[in-house]
Formats: sequence, structure tokens, C-alpha cells
Amino acid sequence: MAGRWAVAGLMLGALTACTETELAPGGAQPPAPSDACGASKLQKLVGTQLDGMDVRALPSVPRQIGPDMAVNADYDPTRLNIEYDGRNTITKVSCF
Repeated sequence: MAGRWAVAGLMLGALTACTETELAPGGAQPPAPSDACGASKLQKLVGTQLDGMDVRALPSVPRQIGPDMAVNADYDPTRLNIEYDGRNTITKVSCF
């Protein structure tokens, strides 16, 4: 009988770990997206073709991220990133 209570207690503890916790007022919030790389000025590139773009005309050499491409997880708010789809159409310009 004691074994059943122990198992029930473990299950209850596991379930409480699955609940959401609320942030206290003024608690930590995720950082706002940075524009240190100047991506806001380059949003006009979204929808254009990557093939014909002269990357030398950009403020910095961008990291080009294609579909299903792995990228490293180091965060650099000054790095310009250009994401494109399978048809080489630019889908996103951002800093990270």
C-alpha cells in the first residue's frame, strides 16, 4: 500500500512540473528584437530574389539561411541574416 502512495506522489510531482508559471509583475520579459545590424532598413528585400542581389551593397556581409539549413546558436545582434525559401525568394531579414 505504501508503494502505491509513493508512485502516486511521484506522478503528482511530475504533473505539477507541467503547469505554467506566471511572471510576477515587472518580471523578466524576452528582449525586444534588436536592429543593430540595420535590418529594418532592408525589409524592402523581402519578396525579392536572392540570386540577383549584390551583397557587397549591403551594410555588412549577411548570413544567408536557406530552407532546412542548420545555423549555429551563437547570438550576435549585429549580424545581418537573410532567410530565403526553396525558390530563392527572400522571406526574412533580421539581426541575430
